[in-house]
Amino acid sequence: MKSLILASLVATLLILLSTHAEAKHGKLYPADRCSVSKHTKATLTVNSFEKGGGSGPCACDGQFHDDDTRIVALSPCWYNGGSRCMNRIIINANGQSVDAIVVDECAGCNAIVDASKAVWNALGLDTNVGVYDITWTDA
Repeated sequence: MKSLILASLVATLLILLSTHAEAKHGKLYPADRCSVSKHTKATLTVNSFEKGGGSGPCACDGQFHDDDTRIVALSPCWYNGGSRCMNRIIINANGQSVDAIVVDECAGCNAIVDASKAVWNALGLDTNVGVYDITWTDA
């Protein structure tokens, strides 16, 4: 019985170590997603940063922003305690590249770049879809 329990624990540990990921939108994202490269993979989501848009003021500057401004919120590990606040990132999708300013943290998100409608429009994406695979990097 002990050997069966031990085998089960070892198998579970091996599965955890081999995947070492969290599921988000039906995809696997490595748990060490905090590193950023020239082509960091992420999921783009659409968000309103305007007053009354569903959330409070942005964490970086305590303000609301117009949806026609190219701005984003990053997952907590990329937001990194605000170290990217007011910095530009470059987002690549749909054969296009666009820069956007980091203004907020996407609390509870994993491998997400939560973007204004202006970012989606600049990339030629349909905001009604609401989710799109991208790559991004620091500008």
